Amino acid sequence: MALKVAIHGASGRMGRSLIQLIHSASDLELVAAIDSHDSPLLGRDAGELAGVGAMGPLTAHVEAIADADVVIDFSLASALEGLLQYVLRFERPLVLGTTGLSPAQWARVDDAARLVPLIAAPNYSTGVAVLYHLAERASALLADFDLEIVEMHHRHKVDAPSGTALGLLEAVARPRGIDPKEHAVYGREGHPGARKADEIGVVALRGGDVIGEHTLLLAGGGERLELTHRAGDRSLFARGALRAARWLAAPDKRPGRYGMKEVLGL
Repeated sequence: MALKVAIHGASGRMGRSLIQLIHSASDLELVAAIDSHDSPLLGRDAGELAGVGAMGPLTAHVEAIADADVVIDFSLASALEGLLQYVLRFERPLVLGTTGLSPAQWARVDDAARLVPLIAAPNYSTGVAVLYHLAERASALLADFDLEIVEMHHRHKVDAPSGTALGLLEAVARPRGIDPKEHAVYGREGHPGARKADEIGVVALRGGDVIGEHTLLLAGGGERLELTHRAGDRSLFARGALRAARWLAAPDKRPGRYGMKEVLGL
């Protein structure tokens, strides 16, 4: 039996990529394509917008997730609260891909995860999940090396640094026992003074059509290690999100907040 999927944010780039992959997958079925109330595309066929033929109309009715086995969200932070209300009402597992959430919104996500299975990842690339794993190990093994994070995205990205870079920041801070919020330095200018041993530099670059590049630099005396992930195809994020959805929708999944680390068994 096919896994029934609802997409929240279906008209966006990630939504359309997900629809394309669902169309070609024998084990998946799109049962709801949800967009914002003010979208000019409401009523249009979601499959036709994605270039794969008829798959059902775009709707603004979030309650349509009642027909799904799992919900995938790549929308806007402002739409999160409305989505979570219906996720909890119908007790549907949620793959959350929306970034730029406030601390209060993350607290709401954690509250929801006490009642439903939920995956919240800043990046659904399997390669990025492995990058986090390697970065955490490298930070622990090279504890006296300085840490710097550089990310680059296309000119249209509205938040900075990227959610993926913030995830990388958390990964490298964890084994050193430091608070990433207190020790992050977002760019430098003027005369900031000598670099502190426990600070973590984070730089965001924007330009062109770069899908996403993230590099962790570990700089020591006389040597430097660089771990880099480059995304060359946006569909890789959709493939990872669908892999997460298949994992999360398993009948034995208990409520909780999971990540790609659990999905990949890292």
